Amino acid sequence: MISYDEAICGDPEAASGREWLETNGLGGYASSTICGMNTRRYHGLLVAATKPPVGRMVLLSKLEEVLSVNGQTYELSVNRYPGAIHPRGYLFLKQFRLDPFPVFVYEVDGVRLEKSIFMPRGENATVIRYELHGVESCKLELRSLIAFRDYHATTHENAALDGALHVEGGCLRLTPYSGLPSLYLAHDAAEVRETAEWYRDFEFVRERERGLDFREDLFHPCTLVGDLRADGRLTVIASTEAHSVAEADGWRAARIPEKSNADPSFVRQLKRAADQFLVQRGQGSTVIAGYHWFGDWGRDTMIALPGLTLATGRPQVARGILQAFAGVVDRGMLPNRFPDSGDAPEYNSVDSTLWFFEAVRAYLEYTGDLDFVGENLYAVLADIVAWHERGTRYGIRVDADGLLNAGETDTQLTWMDARVGGRAVTPRTGKAVEIQALWFNALRVLEDLARRRGHDSDGAHYNALAQRARASFARLFWNEAEGCLYDVVNGEERDAAIRPNQILAVSLRHTMLPREMAARVVETVERRLLTPYGLRTLSPADPHYRGRYEGAPASRDGSYHQGTVWPWLMGPFLTAYIELNGRSTPSHEQAGKWLAALAAYIEDRGVGQLPEIFDGDAPHRSGGCIAQAWTVAELLRVCAL
Repeated sequence: MISYDEAICGDPEAASGREWLETNGLGGYASSTICGMNTRRYHGLLVAATKPPVGRMVLLSKLEEVLSVNGQTYELSVNRYPGAIHPRGYLFLKQFRLDPFPVFVYEVDGVRLEKSIFMPRGENATVIRYELHGVESCKLELRSLIAFRDYHATTHENAALDGALHVEGGCLRLTPYSGLPSLYLAHDAAEVRETAEWYRDFEFVRERERGLDFREDLFHPCTLVGDLRADGRLTVIASTEAHSVAEADGWRAARIPEKSNADPSFVRQLKRAADQFLVQRGQGSTVIAGYHWFGDWGRDTMIALPGLTLATGRPQVARGILQAFAGVVDRGMLPNRFPDSGDAPEYNSVDSTLWFFEAVRAYLEYTGDLDFVGENLYAVLADIVAWHERGTRYGIRVDADGLLNAGETDTQLTWMDARVGGRAVTPRTGKAVEIQALWFNALRVLEDLARRRGHDSDGAHYNALAQRARASFARLFWNEAEGCLYDVVNGEERDAAIRPNQILAVSLRHTMLPREMAARVVETVERRLLTPYGLRTLSPADPHYRGRYEGAPASRDGSYHQGTVWPWLMGPFLTAYIELNGRSTPSHEQAGKWLAALAAYIEDRGVGQLPEIFDGDAPHRSGGCIAQAWTVAELLRVCAL
């Protein structure tokens, strides 16, 4: 359980900087801050995945609560308007806890009111439940505020909205706009008051910081009124299909995990966080790359798969993900992204495909399931290598030196893919260091599979490709002056920027580097890039270094991989360190010290999750997505070493 007392809950600055997340296994979610102030356009009580796991829409933004006790009314909500915070419900908020879902505890005039919010798995539905303690009776009014828009947008007052309320299947139903889903409100309130009015000028401070539209109007269709008796409760289910409040108890019971103290606290938190990224796509499974705004990405899915599924004991989920992605390989490439619109997948990455091999290797090591890999994946992997030999999209092709060349003018095919004004911020055309490490690893994985399946001639071919790559790698990439690897080799050009990509040449299972070179790489990365929260993407000594991730989109994209810290890279770094220094008590103790800041973050600022990035400069503010799959996954994976 993660808990915050009134010292934090009653401070709007501290409380609004801590965001909770509840998910439904479809890509939908509920999320806000621990005081209930929505600070992002992505916040809402029901953000439904209308085309799971994408097509997200903010339907129900929030419920404004007004509690009446002995003739006195108290507003429990918190909003930011131009120049003011109103109401100031944080004054009555005595505790917020994640137990295992969000619970708010209010105390007003001798009344203790608990609000819990949870989502059932597999349903675009959110249950909001209020439980009264401490008095014989009181009245609770819930003012529904709806947005009904894409989660990247904002709503503004308009005449096109249809605010009519309908009763259907025992629920209230609203269909504000033709062609969009309906919102159902199941409830056990004593009274429904139709209102049909607009609340104007909510401000989202995080969107203002990001240089985006930060004001919104919300429509108030109705107020639900409950007369609560001692130890009574009021339940609301917001959903895209009709439900009954009687279903809430079963859904709630299904969400309570079994008690277990076998894992350390940090690992327990990581495992809970991992659950939120595993979602359905059609009849199979996939991985949401990050909340609030990412869908499922090939690169992120393959990097995250070992930690999210294998380290958490869910090999069947891993199997489903691998098989699903194998079915959409095209011209030897794995999709990099499935668009929010549900359109055709995008094939614009060189490393997503190569991470697929590492995910298969990890699955096989964990399960020993050679039959599944052989029958369902081997032919796909072999075809991928064949396409890379003869050439596929974006100039991706094996060069005469055995290394993998990739990219055309201003393409961004590696994970450092930010663009500003249509131009690459970190152009890495040619032979990027981590691509060579992944290519070699892929060849060794496929060679092993071929030999285990009795395809010795194919195994010999993959071995020859790997040996040719190894013979060229250190010669072309070793930077003796810095004691590390060049980031990119492109013809006669050498990019000597100190970046973390080189750590993969040490951390992957199959490596081309001699031990003494590997040790020097780890030492340089530790000295130049390591922070308490992960690895910087560029050395602070570099003139292009940007230590703060802030401002409008162009400013943020310009610093995204120019010094910003990515905590997922702690996984490869710790793997490399432990493998070089031995899986011994001193190595694991040192790794624990390096993870201490992230372990503290997940139980404080993170409210049970870990973010996408941190500033390169101290005090290393968090930024980007509040919950990132490969951050959680890589730390889970490395904790199992």
